[in-house]
Amino acid sequence: MTDVQKTVSPIDGQVIAEHPLASASEADAVLGRAQKAFELASDVARRTHEARRRVRRCARREEEHARRRADVPDGAPAPLHRGELGGFEDRARTMMRLAPEALADVDPGDKAGFVRRLHREPLGVVLVLSPWNYPWLTAVNAVVPALLSGNVVVLKHSDQTPLVADRMTEAAKEAGLPEGVFSHVHASHDRVAEMVRDSRVAYVAFTGSVEGGHAVVKAASERFVGLGLELGGKDPAYVAADAPFDFAVENVVDGAFFNSGQSCCAVERVYVHASIWERFVEAFVALTKQYVLGDPREQATTLGPVVRARNAQGIQAQIDAAIAAGAKSLIDPKSFAGAERGLPYLAPQVLVDVTHDMAFMRDETFGPAIGLMKVQSDEEALRLMNDSRYGLTASIWTSDLQRAETLGAALETGTVFMNRCDYLDPELAWVGVKDSGRGCTLSRWGFESLTRPKSFHLRLPPG
Repeated sequence: MTDVQKTVSPIDGQVIAEHPLASASEADAVLGRAQKAFELASDVARRTHEARRRVRRCARREEEHARRRADVPDGAPAPLHRGELGGFEDRARTMMRLAPEALADVDPGDKAGFVRRLHREPLGVVLVLSPWNYPWLTAVNAVVPALLSGNVVVLKHSDQTPLVADRMTEAAKEAGLPEGVFSHVHASHDRVAEMVRDSRVAYVAFTGSVEGGHAVVKAASERFVGLGLELGGKDPAYVAADAPFDFAVENVVDGAFFNSGQSCCAVERVYVHASIWERFVEAFVALTKQYVLGDPREQATTLGPVVRARNAQGIQAQIDAAIAAGAKSLIDPKSFAGAERGLPYLAPQVLVDVTHDMAFMRDETFGPAIGLMKVQSDEEALRLMNDSRYGLTASIWTSDLQRAETLGAALETGTVFMNRCDYLDPELAWVGVKDSGRGCTLSRWGFESLTRPKSFHLRLPPG
């Protein structure tokens, strides 16, 4: 009997999609078609203007499919869908613009009697493992540059957002990509592990949890295969004494609760200078109370459900443990209609009197809950921001560029923001340190791991 993957909407608990999971032979066939498609095209053919035009057409068709994103059950309100579409377009078009220069041959300089160059060669089959949050955005980070680099792509999307994989494959066919150049598979974790171990897969691009990253590394450990891991975060913000106050409050609140906090670079802990502590906490709580929790299909809703009831239970358990250990809750969940234990609908939560002894301030929450701590100095803020096993982004809220530069240089993180948070600029490298992952996506450096350098060292005949 074929196993069936059921996708349940967090909005109302209804099953909105069913997909049969790939058998071993079906997964083998997908990889076989992908490998054949890669072998049939020469490196020159993959880099032609027509090949890149097909990728551009594919991206445009994907944009059109993304406009129908309402059938993707992640619980995000409609304005967030529109924002994701804009981000998808920006990232896809930026990578297409950067590709010719990033993938061009490199001339190391003249050397008498020799012709020398460095060529960037595609790897082959790239297996992209994408998560459910921002399902179009997270996929485009790897899919578009992989195709532009001359690779072929097999996409496995989250069991919560399999429809995105369906739509992207439709877009590839509509754009005229040859069979096998882009395909998808719906598969169990065990089947995915088999695919990671398969010698036909040349690179694995994974976005997800730290635990998922460990599973990918374990599956790949028996052979030498490239891995890109975009993992979790516990991203900090420091609100300095000279921060642009109202602007900081508004944007840090948004950075904490946007998409119900379900972002890898969401703000999850905030350190506030003692001189503005009371004022900041009061303003932060007041703005948080203005959120409207409810059905994301309703116009008034600004905070939808988290992705699954079990996710909500885990977030609530983290909050409860912190309160039991001495943290103070500043939000009464009963003031948010619809918030109920056991359901995916969670009221936003703000905790103070938190410490780094609490899992709430150490482990990724990935939900609408934030901890605020008072600090006496920049040095204390820096120490606490770095006191984490994660290192994805950190934001500094200040009117002093030099303060941001100085603190940023000492922060153990992939991206440093000043007066901004929860954002990806596709012209800058997106990287994580420590448990936030390895490798790089976006920017011209995002092409590096999707190609291998090949050196041409040609000695001319004498005379």
